[in-house]
Amino acid sequence: MNFEQYNFIIGTHKSKKVIWIRFEYNKELITKLRTRFSSAKYSATTKAWYLPDLPAVRTQLGIDQKSVLQKYLAKIPPTNQPALTNFYNQLHLKQYSPNTVNTYMGELAHLLSILRTHPLDDLSPQRLKDYFLYLVHTQKFKEAKLNGSINAIKFYFEQVLHRPRMFFDIPRPKKPSTLPKLLGKSDIKKLFAVCTNPKHLLMLQLCYGMGLRLSEIINLKIHHIDSSRMQVSIVGAKGKKDRMTNLPETILENLRLYYQNYKPKEWLFEGQYGGQYSRSSAQNVFKQNLQKANINKRIGIHGLRHSYATHLLESGADLRFIQELLGHNSVKTTQIYTHVSKRSTSNIKSPLDNL
Repeated sequence: MNFEQYNFIIGTHKSKKVIWIRFEYNKELITKLRTRFSSAKYSATTKAWYLPDLPAVRTQLGIDQKSVLQKYLAKIPPTNQPALTNFYNQLHLKQYSPNTVNTYMGELAHLLSILRTHPLDDLSPQRLKDYFLYLVHTQKFKEAKLNGSINAIKFYFEQVLHRPRMFFDIPRPKKPSTLPKLLGKSDIKKLFAVCTNPKHLLMLQLCYGMGLRLSEIINLKIHHIDSSRMQVSIVGAKGKKDRMTNLPETILENLRLYYQNYKPKEWLFEGQYGGQYSRSSAQNVFKQNLQKANINKRIGIHGLRHSYATHLLESGADLRFIQELLGHNSVKTTQIYTHVSKRSTSNIKSPLDNL
């Protein structure tokens, strides 16, 4: 589709970020627009068509993407903008993943928004302690969130300013020892039974059937699947590691039908506007079908990976084999599933049953 006759303007509509599409009234141009973007909407008050301002939409329209750096620079005073820029550049030189870059940038930008015009480089260890206490007592940060903030700020002082002892006396919050959340086999069946969208169903089946992380399912490309060997390449997973995992035999027919009907170009799962499927959309697919199946559990799509590992263990699979399939560095990480598996405790009866 040729976009030369359309004018795109970034704006907002009903408090949501949108891309306004303006052009001389022409029925043919409207038809072309709606054919290419079936979800394009018209605002009678603004008298213009619009699309959501999403990275995939910008790519399709040929609009420059707004980098995470530009996003946060606009929110902080000029005093600390060079610090944030240096921080961003160092993260990229270290080749941190996009998710880590986004997380770290958000945590440092949060500190800078509180500092306002006070220079970041002038902070002492005591001032940093005070900030972390503020996060705990006032902003109610939990252990994982607080650790993320400490990691980001520690990276700035140690990797950008090269002050290795800045965090020597700053204690780390103790991580809670929590058990993985998972679904039983009956709930997994119910979840799949209510999912009527073929793309969504295949996504959920592959998450469970191969024990994939959220990032791994949306990063799957067509050429990663080798149906002749019934294997799938998981490329650039957590820790920048590649691994091979087995393609479930029962999924092959659905996979072929999906490919014929949806015709994905590069990514196995493409978004509504082309490009890679988003993390939030995949989470919403899981949550919506969880509700449809009347499964009242507070659990995210990562729970399918936990379910996969636990069910493998219960079926008699060796722990080290499961470790390899999951891509864990240490078997100690995989051992957590022994605490939720029925396999080790199924033959033990409560004293109450023997009274």
